[in-house]
Amino acid sequence: MSNEPVIELKHIGKTYFMEGGLSQEVLKDINFTVTKGEFVAIMGPSGSGKSTLMNILGCLDRPTVGSYILAEQEVSHLSDNQLAEVRNKSIGFVFQNFNLLMRRTIADNVSLPLIYRGMSDKARRETALKYIDMMKLAGNQDRIPNQLSGGMQQRVAIARALATEPTIILADEPTGNLDSTTSDEIMELFTDLNKAGKTIVLVTHEPDVASYATRLIRITDGRKEYDGLVKNYKELSK
Repeated sequence: MSNEPVIELKHIGKTYFMEGGLSQEVLKDINFTVTKGEFVAIMGPSGSGKSTLMNILGCLDRPTVGSYILAEQEVSHLSDNQLAEVRNKSIGFVFQNFNLLMRRTIADNVSLPLIYRGMSDKARRETALKYIDMMKLAGNQDRIPNQLSGGMQQRVAIARALATEPTIILADEPTGNLDSTTSDEIMELFTDLNKAGKTIVLVTHEPDVASYATRLIRITDGRKEYDGLVKNYKELSK
């Protein structure tokens, strides 16, 4: 792990404006930096603002105020097309529901983000097979997702996230649809990826899942309540 920042949030706030002049402030003055090679878990109860924060981190939404620098680029006020380009270049997404195309093969699913890179069909498939093999799914490349278990489908999703060689892996409740044994397997996989140098930001409400990370950021009522080592938070919570 280096001291090179890959995520810098400075005074991030998010307010939703509604009809009748009503507004709801969801995030309030959020500040933190994630450096290259970190494994960070973001936790918070329902309604805490962690999902909104995840959307901002993933360039799926913009903050109302503040600065978000991702891989040395200020992204707070980019256009939709510019944000889409940043997502494809810098972020590998892993979702709770896998978000796979059910009528396309595993190889097609993994290679999908590479279409926007202008790569040839051959190069995309070769890259897909590389990451399918890395996820220990060799031999499944021509199957479709519903022929695989939930755990295997999540491995496909992780392979897809890795295929673009992103700056960060952003995982949103990645074990939410898995049984406990399979959840442990997926979290061990994230741990191995982090040990290999991948920067991972994990959003979860489950303490057992967060415990795989080395750093915990806890959001409560839209504010950063805790930011430190997971093991220290466990001591504070006793």
